[in-house]
Amino acid sequence: MTLYDYSPLPERPRLDWPDGKRVAFYVGLNLEHFLPDQPSTSIWPLDLAPDPLNHGWREYGARVGVWRTVDILDRHGIRASALVNSMVAEHNPQIIKAGVERDWAWLAHGQTNSTLHTGYEPDEERRILADITTTIETATGQRPKGWMGPALTETHHTPELLAELGYSYVLDWTNDDQPYRLNVPGMLSVPYTVELNDLGLFLRGLTGPDFLQMVKDQYDVLRDEGGRVMALALHPFVIGQAFRAKYLDLALAYVAAQPDVWLTTSDAIADHYSAQ
Repeated sequence: MTLYDYSPLPERPRLDWPDGKRVAFYVGLNLEHFLPDQPSTSIWPLDLAPDPLNHGWREYGARVGVWRTVDILDRHGIRASALVNSMVAEHNPQIIKAGVERDWAWLAHGQTNSTLHTGYEPDEERRILADITTTIETATGQRPKGWMGPALTETHHTPELLAELGYSYVLDWTNDDQPYRLNVPGMLSVPYTVELNDLGLFLRGLTGPDFLQMVKDQYDVLRDEGGRVMALALHPFVIGQAFRAKYLDLALAYVAAQPDVWLTTSDAIADHYSAQ
């Protein structure tokens, strides 16, 4: 059985959002814990121990960048869809507390982004997923409904094991502008993006003004098409740098001012699609 079926966009029924809105917009805020002296996400591929260069770059997000990002989200009335490593609950409880106070949606994002979610036998993976889920639920008071693996990784069994734990959707399959049903009972794929994603964009050399224009262009086209999801993927150690945060503020001001946008979360998108 394949995980999903091919569904060309023109052959689908019309998808409507609440109150006639044309674009469902959410911010996927990556809240990640990185283990020291592990390669992980790096700007310079050096085998160092200790590794203050790469680890310090990543750790900036938890110490500084996330707080700058939270202020900007608050300014524009946007609740994050928090993609959280379960280790954040132990190492950065102040971040969890800030998200709970703001009623963020909480999605499981593996244990740590220093380890890919691959290579597990089903029984081992079932145990790991249960531990991740319980840790996040205990820390946030909310059992996660959505999953995105570290670096968008899954095993062949991940969706069915997540369904056993009560999950209803994954973000890993970035192949659509609308949700769709997986061939796993009760499971959806909800759009995420590796394109409108600060980590990929800025590390390829794009600038803040480039980012702002891309957000505007993405929104404008999806609005004209209607019935689409616009995901904006953010990493506090990237977008939270002061010279970039300025352009996130401008980009969210543009989106939030649109009369035909539904500012929402990935949880609400999954629920609305399932109800339709």
